[in-house]
Amino acid sequence: MDEASAHPEITVREFLDHAPAELALRLLAGAHGLDQRCITTARIQKLGLALAGFTHYIRPGRVQIVGQSEVWFLGQLAPDQRRERIARLELDRISCVLVTKELEPPAELVLAAEQAALPLLQTPLVSSIAIQVVTDFLQAALAPRELRHGVLLDIYGSGVLLEGPSGIGKSECALDLIARGHRLVSDDLVEVRRTGPERLLGCAPELLREHMEIRGLGIINIRDLFGVSAISGPKEIDLVIRLERWNEASDVDRLGLDAGATEILGVRVPQVLLPVSSGRTLSTLIETAVRIHLLRKRGYNAAQQFIARHERLVRAAEKELAPNTNSADEQEKE
Repeated sequence: MDEASAHPEITVREFLDHAPAELALRLLAGAHGLDQRCITTARIQKLGLALAGFTHYIRPGRVQIVGQSEVWFLGQLAPDQRRERIARLELDRISCVLVTKELEPPAELVLAAEQAALPLLQTPLVSSIAIQVVTDFLQAALAPRELRHGVLLDIYGSGVLLEGPSGIGKSECALDLIARGHRLVSDDLVEVRRTGPERLLGCAPELLREHMEIRGLGIINIRDLFGVSAISGPKEIDLVIRLERWNEASDVDRLGLDAGATEILGVRVPQVLLPVSSGRTLSTLIETAVRIHLLRKRGYNAAQQFIARHERLVRAAEKELAPNTNSADEQEKE
């Protein structure tokens, strides 16, 4: 089954190692806590209120910001008062502290962080920009995610996830679509992240990026074979196409009146079920399914148009027959 992580977290070491280069993070103290302390939310908090005495406002799992106002506030206190204010913070509940604007934190804070194994970081960015950069990074890093077995392609600008049982021909079909000019995002395993209430982003795990496994050919590199234009980066998933063997596909919509859907990480995604059998050109069918999906997004549904036209013809025929029926009834009465 697919591996899911609905509540991901990262260690402070991972934050320090992978944060955007513009943060230019430096570790000032608390190195022993880098692997033990974790960040669990993208929401940022400033330590101003807690330093002023409202320590219950501290939320575990957040990056705590110390900016110019916090450094100034601590600088107005006597050393004993600074130590007392810092001791009240319950440092074991804090994931890490980020000092902005390359300010020098008070020596008491550095010492307390070292003793508590609390990572104390520093960035040259001002607080407002640092908060935005950290938030954007953490929203991506902490997005709910799961690994799904399938192939993700960029077809006509839409992210299309091909799913189905092993051996049904997903990779071979994807290779045919790439040869037609479409782009590969990931083969075999797709890492899916929920980056918004209704938005799913799919990408390739690092090891599999740009590669496919084709039975009989082995591991192939798509960039080497087809060029850089055959490769796509992370793509929003717009449509799921599930391939099923013909004799096992029992829930096929013959008319296409009702658009199917599946749920991934709590987000409903349109889904098309395609039965697979010899003689069916899957790549053409998939391209057609994507075109139909794009038309439906614009409000056009061919099946509904057909049914509506059929109903109009039936009503017209009934109207034509109605006078003839009345005449026949009158002749019988005479």
